[in-house]
Amino acid sequence: MDFGWIPLVVLVVLLLILVVSNIVIVQQSKAYVVERLGAFRTVWGVGLHLKVPFVERVAKKVSLKEQVADFAPQPVITKDNVTMQIDTVIYFQITDPKLYTYGVERPMNAIENLTATTLRNIIGEMELDHTLTSRDTINAKIRGILDEATDPWGIKVNRVELKNIVPPAEIQDAMEKQMKAERQRRESILRAEGEKASKILVAEGQKESQILAAEGEKQAAILHAEAVKEAKIREAEGQAQAILAVQQAEAEGIRMINEAAPGEGVITIKSLEAFQKAADGQATKIIIPSDIQGLAGLATSAGELLRKE
Repeated sequence: MDFGWIPLVVLVVLLLILVVSNIVIVQQSKAYVVERLGAFRTVWGVGLHLKVPFVERVAKKVSLKEQVADFAPQPVITKDNVTMQIDTVIYFQITDPKLYTYGVERPMNAIENLTATTLRNIIGEMELDHTLTSRDTINAKIRGILDEATDPWGIKVNRVELKNIVPPAEIQDAMEKQMKAERQRRESILRAEGEKASKILVAEGQKESQILAAEGEKQAAILHAEAVKEAKIREAEGQAQAILAVQQAEAEGIRMINEAAPGEGVITIKSLEAFQKAADGQATKIIIPSDIQGLAGLATSAGELLRKE
C-alpha cells in the first residue's frame, strides 16, 4: 500500500494549524501593538487580523477603558510642619497604545511616583486648615500636572481624588475638641437666640394686648359719648317740639279767640282767671292791673285771696 500521501496531509494540517494560530481577533475596547522583526509595525483595532508567522508578534495588549489606580498613603508635610498621610485615587485612560507601550517603562509605577511628588509639592505650600478644606483645589492641581506629564506616555488623566487625609493623632484630638467647643458655642447661641425670640414674642403679645385694651376703652368712651350726645340731642329736640307744640296751641287758641270775636265780658273773665292763677303761686306781692280795678267783683275776690294767706 502506498502511503506517500501522508506527509502531504500532515503538511496541510500543519499549515492550517499555523494559519489558524496566527488569526487574531481584537475585542471591543482593546488595542494590540504589533511588531515586525522587533520594530513597531502597527496598532490593531477591533476586528479580525492575520499575523505573519515568525515575523510579526503582538508586543502588548492595551485596554482602552477608563482605569482606576488606588495608590498607598503617602506622608506629606504641610507649610506649618504637620505630617499627614494622604492616599490618592487616579482615573485615567490610555489614548495612544504606541506611546503607552514605548513611552515609559512601567507606566503605573511612574504615575504613582509622579503623583506622590506632586502631592508633596502642593501640600507643602498649604497650611493644615487650608489643606483639610481645599480638596477640590488640590485635586484640580494634581490632575492638571499629571495630565500634562503623562501626555507623552499616551495616557490621559481624567480625575484625581484625595481618598483620605489622616493628620496625626494629637492633631485629630485637638480638632475634635475644637469641633466640640464650636458645637457648644453654636448651641449656646441658638439657645440665647431662642430665649430672645421668646421674650420678644411675649413683649409683643403684651404690647398688642395693651393696645387692644386701650382701643377697646377708646371705642367704649366714644360710644358712650355718642350715646350721651344722642340722648341730649333727642331730649333737646323733644323739648323744642314740646315748646313748639305749646306755642302752636297758644297761637291756635288766640286765632280761634280772634275768629270768635269775644265780648268785653269774656275778656274780663279770662283776665280774672289769669289773675287767680298768679295768686295761687308763691309770689308775696301781687300787682293788680289797672284795667280790672274798677270791676265790681274785684273787692270780693281780693278779700278771699287775703283770707287764704
